[in-house]
Amino acid sequence: MRRWWPELVLSAAFAGLTAVLWSGHWLGVDVTVTHWCDAHRPPVADWLARKGNYLGQGGYLTLLCLGIALVLAWRRRSVRPVLPVIVAFALTFGTLQPLKSLTARPAPHALRQHAEHFGTGGQSYPSGHLVNAIVWYGVLALLLAPWLPDAARLALRIVPPAVLTVTTVYLGFHWISDTVAGLLLGFLLDRLLHRVPWGLPDRPAQRQVPARITRTT
Repeated sequence: MRRWWPELVLSAAFAGLTAVLWSGHWLGVDVTVTHWCDAHRPPVADWLARKGNYLGQGGYLTLLCLGIALVLAWRRRSVRPVLPVIVAFALTFGTLQPLKSLTARPAPHALRQHAEHFGTGGQSYPSGHLVNAIVWYGVLALLLAPWLPDAARLALRIVPPAVLTVTTVYLGFHWISDTVAGLLLGFLLDRLLHRVPWGLPDRPAQRQVPARITRTT
């Protein structure tokens, strides 16, 4: 059984960051980073960032994982492939929506005074794009494990969150602290999901090499 200290560290870091921001500290960092991004966003970089940001669309990722899980469930005559999709949806929806409503933080480009503060109306904290990317690409790697080598699974789990960490802040869709909070919460939920023994293949299938037939004289 894996130790629980990483989950405890992630939970404490998320709670600590939220408390610090709620008290009004470190908000200047958010504003400074957003202003720098707004001043350094040429058209080509803006276009590339917007395309990369599609990697975190939770609705599409949910449907993709559900579709793959249903096909696998039908082929294997088992409901097991669908279970991680259901749990992932429950975890992401059950944490993101209450937290966003509780903190009520506007996005950087909201036309409101002191938009970086909590409680001024909005749905920016934490970044749902980051949470969705970490959780759903983790589920996708789990479902596709029999066909993906370890390196491909690792890339699937790392590259989209890494891209979104940059694009969500660079485009001004989230404050940088929203993104950090999304990373912490996403990794926490991902670890909880991978603690469950889903009973799914977790390694690429090994091709069997037929044994040579030797003739004896």
